[in-house]
Amino acid sequence: MRLRTNAPLPGVRSIARYLGCAVFVGLVACSDDAIRLADGTTAAWSQWDGEYVAINYWAEWCVPCREEIPELNALHHDREATRLVVLGVNYDGISGESLATLIDEMGIEFPVLVSDPSKRFGYDVPTVLPTTVIIGPDDIVHEILIGPQTRESLLHAAPESERVRTRT
Repeated sequence: MRLRTNAPLPGVRSIARYLGCAVFVGLVACSDDAIRLADGTTAAWSQWDGEYVAINYWAEWCVPCREEIPELNALHHDREATRLVVLGVNYDGISGESLATLIDEMGIEFPVLVSDPSKRFGYDVPTVLPTTVIIGPDDIVHEILIGPQTRESLLHAAPESERVRTRT
């Protein structure tokens, strides 16, 4: 079941964001599954059940982070073929309008999480950038990749995604 982010009533979405909840079919439902995205929308981890998820930690001052953004953007746009979901996390914890502006300036086209998901998945916050954490379809950390990644290295880290890609 997919989470819908379009609230039918004005104000419900903003109240849900304030409470850290998700809006689903006009009802506010609080859940550990609900996540806020930097663009102001909400999503749910469950919408990516059965898929590999690449969580990329980046920062404005990290040159290799900037260099890998086009690869991550390309994977994001090719998600249906690769079955690899790309999400970002700003390492410096920037939020609000400052984060939205930075995302735009850096040309990031994939969703960026407002909160770090490391506790949810049981891994330590990275100390080196860029770092990409691959979460498997079973919601368990599959691999932690240190340094800049390419499309091929990320697809290799998510074997089922790579098989789908080579079939299409």
